[in-house]
Amino acid sequence: MNTLNSILLGLSLAVVGSSLAAAQESSSETASMPKVLQITREFIKPGKSGAVHDKSESAFVQAMVRSKFRTHYIALNSLTGKSRALYLTHYDSFESWEMDNKTVDKDKALSADLERASVADGELLDSMDSMVYTYEADLSYRPRADLSHARYMEISVFHVRLGHNGEWRKLVKMYRDGQEKGGTSAHWALFELAYGGDDGTWVLLSSDKSMADIDTGLKEDKQFRDAMGEEGMKKLDELYGATVENAHTELFSINPKQSYAPEEWVKADPEFWKPKPAAAAKPVAATEKKTTP
Repeated sequence: MNTLNSILLGLSLAVVGSSLAAAQESSSETASMPKVLQITREFIKPGKSGAVHDKSESAFVQAMVRSKFRTHYIALNSLTGKSRALYLTHYDSFESWEMDNKTVDKDKALSADLERASVADGELLDSMDSMVYTYEADLSYRPRADLSHARYMEISVFHVRLGHNGEWRKLVKMYRDGQEKGGTSAHWALFELAYGGDDGTWVLLSSDKSMADIDTGLKEDKQFRDAMGEEGMKKLDELYGATVENAHTELFSINPKQSYAPEEWVKADPEFWKPKPAAAAKPVAATEKKTTP
């Protein structure tokens, strides 16, 4: 696959999404985007995902609820690639992250609950790791901080050649301008790796309300190409090849059972984030034994 097709596949799939009201994509939402993003990855053993892992992770959620912990997180389950779960935790600053760590240390009940949950959850995992990213507002495009009605998350990982950050920024802005000119429904939040991996790693996140949003994005690809023009696409292709060493995109579903969602999200869509338990089936009355006349 040539570099042009790579960027269209990676970015087009990553930025698609349904059109929301302009107010939802306003500067006020941009201002509310977190500055620091921690992504914890759990690689699940075969046969240990699904309901088994949901039950294990619920122990963490219940511990957070009991302690009324101030910081929330969202859980993602992989639909492509290796079986894994991602946990996205947002902070306003590194200081806020430190404050959370101190809170856990001081809360003995919470610490004990989390330790027990970790031991049990560890039995289901092959491995786990954690990375920390910082938000790049200038390179993001109509980002959505409110995920209350989101159901899927598309994540693209780009490894930029060392010493080419300037070209990378130019590339993203060129692509963003083409999406805006084409009038597409594209949107994304871009983060740069700070800790936990190789330098030059960037992660692009985009949410979808349904998989139909992906179809919409693919249909809008022509609008983007027309807006860029033949010469613009050629420049984009050349810049991408000179800047990006490799890239890939993965699709995840949002799992409310493993998420410690903000209360405002729960109120906005309670059926998804906090569904009512299914009503127990009524016991069937025993049939009276018939007697022989």
